[in-house]
This record gives sequence, C-alpha cells and structure tokens, in this order.
Amino acid sequence: MVKEHNILISSVGGQGGITLSRVIANAAMIQGLNIRVGETLGMAQRGGAVQSHVRLGEDAHGSIIPSGGADVLLALEPSEAARVSKYLGSQTRVIINTAPTYPIPVMLGQAAYPSLDEITGALEAIGCEIFVVDASRIARETEAPRSLNIAVLGAYMALSEAVLTEDTVKESLRKTLPARYLEQNLRAYEGGRQALAI
Repeated sequence: MVKEHNILISSVGGQGGITLSRVIANAAMIQGLNIRVGETLGMAQRGGAVQSHVRLGEDAHGSIIPSGGADVLLALEPSEAARVSKYLGSQTRVIINTAPTYPIPVMLGQAAYPSLDEITGALEAIGCEIFVVDASRIARETEAPRSLNIAVLGAYMALSEAVLTEDTVKESLRKTLPARYLEQNLRAYEGGRQALAI
C-alpha cells in the first residue's frame, strides 16, 4: 500500500506538462491508488510557467504538495526546476530535461538564462538527487518531437521508487493519448526509460 508519493511536474506552456499529469493520474486510478491533482498555470498558455502537483497514496490529502514535500520533480524545462524549489527537499529526486526553452526577454538579450550547472547546483544545495536527460533529443530521435513529456515519464519509471507499474502506465498511455499518436509516444517512453535505466 502506498502511503504518500508526491510528484511535481514543472514545465512551460506547450510542453505537455498537464497531459503528463493526466497520464500519471489515470495510471494511478487504474492501479487503484488514491489520487489528488492540482495545477497552477502561467499567464500565457504557451510559454508561461505550468506546475502540476500529482499526489498518490492514502495519506495524500489536498491537491497541492506541501513545501519541501515533493518526492520527485519532473522538470520538462531546466529553469522551471529552480522556480519550484520551495517544494523540494533532501528526499527529492529530480529529473531535468536539459533542453531549455528561452523566454522572450532572454531571446531579446534583456535577461540572462542560468546555466544547467547553476540550476543543478542550486538543487543540490537543497540536497536533491539530480538526473539529467535530454528528453527533447530523445523525442526527436524516436520521431515523436512533441513527446518530450512522455520521454521524461519513461525516465521516471526507470527510478527504483516509481510507485506505478509498467502495465498501468502503458494502459494509461493507451487510454489518455490519441490513438494516432500512441506508437510514437511509446517509442519516446522507451527512449526515456533506457536513458535513465539505473
């Protein structure tokens, strides 16, 4: 029985963070787990910050993860991992997609984007265990360029403490995603899983 397992997904609009939370939530329901989901959306639908809080287990009450309470952070964009640091603690395992999505001020030269080393250093100072994966590249190489979110899901499933089963995740992918995109998403999932097999 799962007591509590908190998964935080940080992304920018258009990366599929909300879809990823739906896939995880549906897998949890198929598995018979108690599930709570909460989302915060940025002002812009595409490019704005998006956070999805997915709480699994009998002791998961409320839809937002308490400060310092995330067991896993799935960061679809590097700088978004730093944005949600208040939810992280020494127990948090962090999977970061290494490919940045630069905001407009950075592209215009009006702001600086932190390096991956700066981002991971800040998270390591909290005590997080960091795993980096180029999910964007995996998605492209598996001919699923819009499926970096599912590649990150595959990486999460490679971690030893993933509470979901392989069967329920794949069933959720079949039930949640459009059928015409299922095969390419399964390829992205396997690519992410292989990239982080430990």
